Amino acid sequence: FDSLPPAHYKETMNTILVWMQQSETKLSVPQVAIAEYEIMEQRLRELKALQSSLQEQQKGLNYLSSTVEGLSRKAPAEVTQSYRAEVDTVLGRWKKLSAMLAEHCQKLEERVTKLQRFQNDIKTLKKWMAEVDVFLKEEWPALGDSEALEKQLEQC
Repeated sequence: FDSLPPAHYKETMNTILVWMQQSETKLSVPQVAIAEYEIMEQRLRELKALQSSLQEQQKGLNYLSSTVEGLSRKAPAEVTQSYRAEVDTVLGRWKKLSAMLAEHCQKLEERVTKLQRFQNDIKTLKKWMAEVDVFLKEEWPALGDSEALEKQLEQC
């Protein structure tokens, strides 16, 4: 029995595996071009929550690694090797998931910033167009009024 990990090890392993499967499923949602700021913000909040959850799960991952290290001192080599391979597989998936999550967050943050800038530019352009529209609908000065014509030429 000394060569077997504690029951908590299996519980932690199962918890992490289920969490990784759920997270991989969330990240496998196809990235679509979204032009609605609120939807992009919501997705970014979801990804940030997933990053927080990843950090919370890190304790369990550390526990698995340290348990296998402790097991390697007491258990036969083949048993230790089996558990080490299992943990190494989980660590590989963990690193891949972590990198993918960071990449998704970074890309989405960049897109949210670009969309915000674009929306601000649209507001500015619409305001300018409204001002131009008012200007174009103004009454033209009389032909003899050179001062008013000159002023209007400057505005144009």
